[in-house]
Amino acid sequence: MEEQLSQAERFLLEGIRRGDSEAWSQLVDRYRGRLFAFAQSSLRSSADAEDVLQDAFMTFLKGLGRFRGEAGLETYLFTILRRRMVDFFRGKKRHVCLLHDVVRPDDAGDSGEAMSQVPSQDPSASWYARRDEREDIRRHALAEAIGDLLNGYKKSLNFRDLKIVEMLFYCQLPNKEAGRIAGLDEKQIALIKHRCLRKVREQVDRDLAGRGMSPDAPDADDADDARGEAMLTRIWETLRLSCPKRSTIGAYHLGTLDAGWQDYVGFHLEKLGCEYCRANLADIKSADQARASDSLRQKILQSTVGFLRQSYRR
Repeated sequence: MEEQLSQAERFLLEGIRRGDSEAWSQLVDRYRGRLFAFAQSSLRSSADAEDVLQDAFMTFLKGLGRFRGEAGLETYLFTILRRRMVDFFRGKKRHVCLLHDVVRPDDAGDSGEAMSQVPSQDPSASWYARRDEREDIRRHALAEAIGDLLNGYKKSLNFRDLKIVEMLFYCQLPNKEAGRIAGLDEKQIALIKHRCLRKVREQVDRDLAGRGMSPDAPDADDADDARGEAMLTRIWETLRLSCPKRSTIGAYHLGTLDAGWQDYVGFHLEKLGCEYCRANLADIKSADQARASDSLRQKILQSTVGFLRQSYRR
């Protein structure tokens, strides 16, 4: 799995840890638009969204010493904000995909809130509070395996299977519903799911064996399988392993992606309805509107200032 923090993010964090107010200002300016769009999409009230966002930034500062960079800075901020929003709703369950709001299958199960794995002021909810080193290694190996699987789909332009595994694990849809959306029968979906889980498990087992650890038992019962899939979903949600980069979302907005990528990103944003990526898109659109407005302002001034000076010179 690729390193999560960019060089620019590391530079900002180093400055903030030194107490550099300019670095903090740059971080706030860089992320506040997309974070505010995410908060406002659920809270509706701008005042409430502003309050929750301010609280999230303060939480980030107070807990900065516990941030190890295992997730990207944007993802880390999104998940802190989401926890603050959960607190605002006082336990009202929030999902990361819009499909959750329109599909409520009886057999979908409950994989748990991704936020329960996110760093916060509450040690019991900290993503980094591992019960033991072995569990930590297993989680890391699973994240690596999922990331490699998704990167393989993207490199081979296998967007069909990428969409399907997103629906199954990121959005937690049952096979039947995923098949209906993908235009495939339930057996085909089950085969793709089995193939995906097998690849992930084989890579995790190889990773564990390389560390001198015994792999998971191949004859695990259904309960163990369910717990394994729940862990996979939590890691997927927390690290946002399949979310397109912000630059890719920007290219989608401009319509400059290749056809396959344009269709996939559209699915991720509009059909799957990833709330994090939709917030990024809303922020990009808002920035475009601001630039257009500023550009228009400059054109108006340039075309009128000369006349103004000549006509109203005293």
